[in-house]
Amino acid sequence: MQSGRDADPTADKGALPVELLSVSKSFAGIRVLSGVSFDIRPGEVHALMGENGAGKSTLIKIMAGLHQADEGEVRVNGRAVKFASPKDAHDAGIATVHQELLLFPELTVAENIFLGQTPKTALGTIDWQTMRRRAHELLQSLDSGDLDIDQKVASLSVGNRQRIEIARALAQDARVLIMDEPTAALAEADVQRLMSIVRNLCARGVAIVYVSHRMPEIFALADRVTVLRDGQHVATKPVSEVDEAQLVSMMVGRSIDRLYPAKQGENGEVIIELRDVAFRGVVRDISFALRRGEILGLAGLVGSGRTETALTIFGITPATRGEILIDGKPVTITSPEAARDLRIAYVPEDRGHQGLIRPQTIEDNIALANLKRLMRGLFMDAARVTEEAKKAITRFGIRARGPDQPVRQLSGGNQQKVVLGKWLATNPRILIMDEPTRGIDVGAKAEIHLLMRKLAGEGMAILMISSELPEVLGMSDRVLVMNAGRIVAEFDKPSATAEAVGAAMTRSYEREQAA
Repeated sequence: MQSGRDADPTADKGALPVELLSVSKSFAGIRVLSGVSFDIRPGEVHALMGENGAGKSTLIKIMAGLHQADEGEVRVNGRAVKFASPKDAHDAGIATVHQELLLFPELTVAENIFLGQTPKTALGTIDWQTMRRRAHELLQSLDSGDLDIDQKVASLSVGNRQRIEIARALAQDARVLIMDEPTAALAEADVQRLMSIVRNLCARGVAIVYVSHRMPEIFALADRVTVLRDGQHVATKPVSEVDEAQLVSMMVGRSIDRLYPAKQGENGEVIIELRDVAFRGVVRDISFALRRGEILGLAGLVGSGRTETALTIFGITPATRGEILIDGKPVTITSPEAARDLRIAYVPEDRGHQGLIRPQTIEDNIALANLKRLMRGLFMDAARVTEEAKKAITRFGIRARGPDQPVRQLSGGNQQKVVLGKWLATNPRILIMDEPTRGIDVGAKAEIHLLMRKLAGEGMAILMISSELPEVLGMSDRVLVMNAGRIVAEFDKPSATAEAVGAAMTRSYEREQAA
């Protein structure tokens, strides 16, 4: 067996770029991969799917040289290899675009692309002219010639930074590109551009391993899909031979009859109403009413003002104009504490930074929104804190070893349940959920959706913000569409089709007014 550094990437032209044969891996005596076999073909998009904890991350880290398999064999172009480091994987033609982009913000686009492999002059100094020219050529080949190669990365959007990561992989002459949740933080326009880049790479013979929870992307891009469950290989199939229900069943090991559960009961009275609410120039003249037992979907492209509206309702950016009414009575919401006292709860888009303190335990996080209630004199009532956490773990099915487990050790879906548990411990009547299922697997999504329907069935009023159109259409009893800080369209359940809502999301407010 030879190292990745010694492997000849051009050897055995008929062989597959990468094969994993009966690969197993354990950490601290816990087996996370068991006898997994997986292969990639030139010019294909091979989707890798599974719930959080299924073994996807470990598998791609073995291919990327970050971990070594305990058992089994990795082959590159038909030859057995043993990667001792990511550099060995790079030398063998395998590159990874991680979910957390690994760029240096104070360096330029060109410098990041050629970091660690800068062209040199005959004197051994950096050949800046060649580096800039080659960086421009690489970006041009990715239809990304609009990027300024001399611009610092710190000033670029997430989508543009991702294009730089891909260009860096091509600069390393990568023949296999692993993409880990590449669209998790992208706006819709950037998603479409990324998909175009992926197709471009495949046409040039690059093999893509595409890890994603997003079903529409899998069916739009992938040639084959491999499903892992509990560290084991479930199946590898052409995407043309499976549908969404089959993929879900393979991932979770059970049939999920309804990803979007049916409404329970009728809507009640209006709980909260906004009348011409505005915040500076970001939220403009927002008016709507939300009823008890209703899930009201708020759709729109990134930057349309959806999250800003939620922040205004919750008092983080208090309204500068207009009126908010609770039970028909005007209220003033100038802080999250005031919103909480009015029984409004907010589950933010970024649970990692805004919703949780991840190094702390489940019980610490559950207590955060309820500190006054859980105090005994000058000190926290430790027994009550633990009891509240146990109730949340049971109520929401949080998979954890106990209330004292650090939140960072939980899967994305279980972290989201902790955020829900924290705010629902305040006994709210109105729940704002911003991107409630972003970055979590399909099984956890189904559980969150079921929880939302159960809460609405119990009389809670829910305002749901989502960038996933299927989620908006599947979960909402009514849909509002925002554009440029305003509500530009409203749809009841029967009229909320993908075509109608999508058209309203992309139509400018000026055209709407002129129509």
